[in-house]
Amino acid sequence: MDTIEAIRKRRSVRRFRQEPVPLPVLEELIDAARLAPSAQNLQPLEFIVVHDEKIVRSIFPNLLWAGYIYPAGNPPSGEEPTAYIVVLLNGNVRDKGGEHDAGAAIENILIAATAHGVGTCWIGSVNRENVAELLHIPEHCRIDSIIALGYPAESPVMEDFSHSIEYWKDTNGVLHVPKRKLSQLLHCNFYGKQAESSEG
Repeated sequence: MDTIEAIRKRRSVRRFRQEPVPLPVLEELIDAARLAPSAQNLQPLEFIVVHDEKIVRSIFPNLLWAGYIYPAGNPPSGEEPTAYIVVLLNGNVRDKGGEHDAGAAIENILIAATAHGVGTCWIGSVNRENVAELLHIPEHCRIDSIIALGYPAESPVMEDFSHSIEYWKDTNGVLHVPKRKLSQLLHCNFYGKQAESSEG
């Protein structure tokens, strides 16, 4: 799978087969993350890979999933994530900010995971205090986000945006995700001027 194909294929996954993601694959995702751009090259990010089954189960109740379709978007019993990556900002390296660094690194993780056939869900709604205690995270590190991972047990589909950005599930349980069209976002040289390939 090439890079553009992985970008186009990536969707947030919230139902997972109960098959562990091998540690070498998880380590490769972190290697992709560390190569992302970093403001001033400070590299304030650190990562905790959680793949121990007991710890994975303990993190799950500290996450909120798919607000538009709650609780239908929650992973059902037996289809929970099999691993997590906890993205940390080290305050000793950078005392504030760093969210742009995190976003770039996380996107690298999501695309690399897709290329490996691993589903992901980037989660910002986290009980950070509980997770920090569970994982013995020191006070100088703060949790930016958590990425849930596992081999997908669903195949969300992309829809052209029409009237709402809210994703939904159809009667077969398939998740539909609206995305704005390229022609709605792309301006060429001046605002309001479309590229010829996007006009019409």
